[in-house]
Amino acid sequence: MLSPELLSRLEALQISTRRRLAGLFAGDHRSPRYGTSIDFSDYRPYFPGDDFRRIDYALYARLDVLLVKLFEAEEELHVRLFVDTSSSMGAHGKLEAATRLGAALGFVALVNRDPVTVHTFPLDRPAPRFVGRAAVPHLFDHLSSLRASGTTPFAAAALRLLARPGPSGLTVVFSDLLTPEWEEGLRRLPARGGDLVVVHVLSQEETDPQLVGDLDLRDREDSSRVEVSLSPDVLRRYRESVRAWTDEVGNICRRAGAAYLRLDPADDIEALLLGSWRRTGVLR
Repeated sequence: MLSPELLSRLEALQISTRRRLAGLFAGDHRSPRYGTSIDFSDYRPYFPGDDFRRIDYALYARLDVLLVKLFEAEEELHVRLFVDTSSSMGAHGKLEAATRLGAALGFVALVNRDPVTVHTFPLDRPAPRFVGRAAVPHLFDHLSSLRASGTTPFAAAALRLLARPGPSGLTVVFSDLLTPEWEEGLRRLPARGGDLVVVHVLSQEETDPQLVGDLDLRDREDSSRVEVSLSPDVLRRYRESVRAWTDEVGNICRRAGAAYLRLDPADDIEALLLGSWRRTGVLR
């Protein structure tokens, strides 16, 4: 799915979170708990039974008070890849772009010892879990096997994802959001806690169509048909509506505390990951 050259560059990266998250096992991410890393955090009074090696004896010599040093805990980050596999994602290479980007993020997580799960529609099916560098080929195979079909039960899927057990972690949503339920689903997802990234997958053919004339269009998901007459003025108003809609999606995500990123199948995945995605703080 990804070139060896890109994988070698991704080795140096780590998935970033904008808030402290508590995982289950030792890892490489800051936790709200205190632990055994080398990064000093705070002091607290010494209590019998505390590790005497953590007493700050220099401070004791100056203040005659026994204080114990506290350090930042570093724990694993559970990364959930939530991939929209509805029929609309099968158009214009959107699912392929989403799975390639998901593969890149999953690779970064796995080489940094962070577990990865992959969730697709419908969410009542088991979510495969991948752990460690050895699981990279299995993750890539699974993502490569995904096929676009069916409708987009986005709100129901968000509820099922919220009901899944496990730490809050990081959830990355890949979807074109071409469903009336998109807003309800996006408003529900942050309730799980942790960090949320919404990757809005739209092709240029959808945001800036070059069609003209009288057309009979068919919905990919429910096969409904609509007759349209596309003039330059209609296309202009359509593009304005698309810009207003994507701005609205971005604003709702940001108000919910989620990061909002756009993905066009024509985008250079490497440029995204090593450029704008690092600048926005998703990777570091």
